[in-house]
Amino acid sequence: MHKQMKLFLVANSFFIMSLGMYGPIHAIFVQEIGGNILAAGSAWAIFMITSGIGILFMGKLVDAIQREKPLMMLGYAISSLGFLGYYFVSNVYHLFGVQVLLGLGYVMINPAGNSFYTKYLEKGKIASQWSAWEGSYFTLTGVAAIVGAFLVKIFNFKTLFLVMFILSLIGLFVASQLRDKNER
Repeated sequence: MHKQMKLFLVANSFFIMSLGMYGPIHAIFVQEIGGNILAAGSAWAIFMITSGIGILFMGKLVDAIQREKPLMMLGYAISSLGFLGYYFVSNVYHLFGVQVLLGLGYVMINPAGNSFYTKYLEKGKIASQWSAWEGSYFTLTGVAAIVGAFLVKIFNFKTLFLVMFILSLIGLFVASQLRDKNER
């Protein structure tokens, strides 16, 4: 496996952990800030719709500029701000804003990250190298879910959000070491 692919998997893993710690307990947090099940569903919908529509357009931009790293870095930075934003959420409307921010971060990361990863795939190892990506995603999301639940149970959501932010900053630093295929 190419060094850049390994580095990308490490960087991305910190963001998977960050988001994975919150996802399963999202509805509990929404309830804590005065929301209900409709607010929880709406917040998730805002993230998904923002991401989905944006990704359709961002893919064309990534194809046009053929430089993934700047977009990934911007996406990781925006996501980090989103994770920190959770710390300051005090009502459902603040949460909706954070969900838009995280959606925009994902819009940058997804097409650029997929393109970056694809450029480093080795012939004859495509399935196993995509499996490394997918397997790490599911495994880390599972580990993150239990870690996030423990953090909230032992401490509180504010602590969880700070841990998510710190992990994402580590991922951002690791991602800064990536090199586009056309860079030296």
